[in-house]
Amino acid sequence: MNSTITPEQFERLLPLACGWAAAQEQRILATGGALSDTLLAEAGLVGVAAPERVRLLYVPEIPIPGNPALRAATQETQFLSPLTRGLTLRYGIFIRSDCRFDRTMVIHELGHTAQYERLGGFEPFLRRYLFECLTIGYPEAPMEQEVIALTARICGSLKQA
Repeated sequence: MNSTITPEQFERLLPLACGWAAAQEQRILATGGALSDTLLAEAGLVGVAAPERVRLLYVPEIPIPGNPALRAATQETQFLSPLTRGLTLRYGIFIRSDCRFDRTMVIHELGHTAQYERLGGFEPFLRRYLFECLTIGYPEAPMEQEVIALTARICGSLKQA
């Protein structure tokens, strides 16, 4: 691993990350808003199987885990920071409030929802996504590149329509 997180630490932290993600998803599902008709249609283009389940929650800052070990790992790896604009936790998506009208970013996050569905939930998604980010690097990680390309294709085709 290129990261300062060892494979053993990764295996210990992964269940904590999954638990935190599931709890945050429940928070978003309970308090977030449903997708607009336009975003529902775009979620279908992205490949989200159940777009009606998705909720968006606008927050001043994306939350960082409270668990000390998970918080330390998050800060060390810079996975989440005050600069983070969006975070997908399966069907719950945090959007930083100042990015509320950034449709491209929402479509990008919906791409991650489709990946969660395809991979089968928190553990398989987070295991693969976080591992790629730790070993290859965030912007070059294959799952991130897949969503970047998908977003560009969809937003480009929508502009031409």
